[in-house]
Amino acid sequence: MSRDISRLEYLRRIHCVQDYIESKIANPFTLEELAEVAGFSKFHFHRIFSGITGESLLHYVNRIKLERAAAALVQRTDLSVTDIAYQYGFTDSAIFSRAFKNYHAASPSEYRRQFRKNRKETEESPTYNGNRSIRDADNDKRAVSGRIEILPVKDLRVIYMRYTGSYQGLAAAFPDLLSKLFGFAGRNSLFDPGKSAVLSIYHDNPGFTKADHLRTSLCLTIPADAAIPQDDEIGNMFIPSGDYAIGHFEIVPGEYPSAWDFMYREWLANSHYQPRDSLPFELYRSNPDINPGGKQQVDIYLPVEPLII
Repeated sequence: MSRDISRLEYLRRIHCVQDYIESKIANPFTLEELAEVAGFSKFHFHRIFSGITGESLLHYVNRIKLERAAAALVQRTDLSVTDIAYQYGFTDSAIFSRAFKNYHAASPSEYRRQFRKNRKETEESPTYNGNRSIRDADNDKRAVSGRIEILPVKDLRVIYMRYTGSYQGLAAAFPDLLSKLFGFAGRNSLFDPGKSAVLSIYHDNPGFTKADHLRTSLCLTIPADAAIPQDDEIGNMFIPSGDYAIGHFEIVPGEYPSAWDFMYREWLANSHYQPRDSLPFELYRSNPDINPGGKQQVDIYLPVEPLII
């Protein structure tokens, strides 16, 4: 087995652990539990994880929880600090507040107040996709609107290629990731004619996560009962069911940021819904490679639940 193949297998296992942590974010994880998910000995797993990701397992778990908690403080003003502490697996608000302040340099209450002040001054709030298209470096803001509908979505099973790093780096890696994903699906008869779709899941919000830690999964939907052979680069997971606000857009590449802005700042703020603790994603309805500079059809899926006042 070559060194490259070995490293890809290690990455695949680490991605499985990341998916597991994300799906059970409120859990008080143990080393034994996560080592078992990875298929490594508990005596070596923490060193393997650190060597692959560049951060300790404990730091990674706490960082993900605290970044998600920061987003909740901003987006879920109906929840108290204690509510958010429990939602992300902290045993009490005092422990949560100390951990939050150590990471974000402000207490949860101060962080929430400061964000509200900054938002009033700038009329900006953090949204996914980093205020830029993964396909285009154009940072110009353009007025964009879309048709929004609320629909229940069943579990979606996907295969994915994962990229960790800035959206600028993702733009360069995108064609190769897509080629590998389609090649794997084709070799293993995973296409579901008329149903398979390409989508991008944004695991982290760039308003709260540093660029070199941003994780994006380029996905292809597959039949729920498909048999998936193990591959060193390709992972698979389920996108959880629930209600989604689906924004239908027809845009040019540079308008992706404005489409996300419309979802969060125009539609969501004036709706009777609030974000649900799940991951948003883009689903592509047309092939941008056919006409890269032309109009592209994309749906933005925002997980929501009724607004509690």
